[in-house]
Amino acid sequence: MDPSVHVKPARLTRSLLGRSRQGALATLMPESSDPYCSLVNVASLPDGSPILLISRLAIHTRNILNDPRVSLMLDERAPGDPLEGARIMLAGTAEETQGDDKELAGRRYLAAHPSAEDFVGFKDFSFFRIVPKGVHLVAGFGRIVDLEPRDFLTDLAGAEALVEAEPDIVAHMNADHADTMNLYATKLLNADTGTWRCTGCDPEGLDMQDGARTLRLDFPQRITTPGALRQALKALAEQARAGA
Repeated sequence: MDPSVHVKPARLTRSLLGRSRQGALATLMPESSDPYCSLVNVASLPDGSPILLISRLAIHTRNILNDPRVSLMLDERAPGDPLEGARIMLAGTAEETQGDDKELAGRRYLAAHPSAEDFVGFKDFSFFRIVPKGVHLVAGFGRIVDLEPRDFLTDLAGAEALVEAEPDIVAHMNADHADTMNLYATKLLNADTGTWRCTGCDPEGLDMQDGARTLRLDFPQRITTPGALRQALKALAEQARAGA
């Protein structure tokens, strides 16, 4: 990350939460309270809260069921020295999702990890949401910020219609606007061309993925309805084509 680039901590944190697909999860061992760290796949809910699909046979799940306090490390996975990239340590509590929250978590997680669909039906696997308590952001040398949940979680108040319409929006973008998704990636986010697809949207931005590569397209203003989203995406497409 270029030290001359001005960093907006909340936006960078939201971007990492939306783009990250793997992270280091720290839990507490029951008898000793020693920390136990494991590599996990992650996705996020519309507000940015991380979600996991984990098995009760795993040590980290057994630890969580005994003591829900966790830490999750996410980083940019940028080439070169990883310590030069941005990363966050998110502290919080992990809780198993239920009802509508479980359905939302499953949809969001499988959009990010389609190959995990085979595990969803296994009785020992469940979706867990990490309820954030705070974030420690390292945005490069000398740029360290501690953030409260209200600082970095996406406010969903008034955006219920957008969240409800998200499955249809994602399906529509991927079925009918694949070329536009590629334009967003290459012209607005300076990424290489690829098979870019939409994995989710929220009032602050659009999440995109091509295999292991992920991007976050921030909206110029907060979006709360499907109609406003259509207008914003149209304007961004015109901006991308103008730069083609």
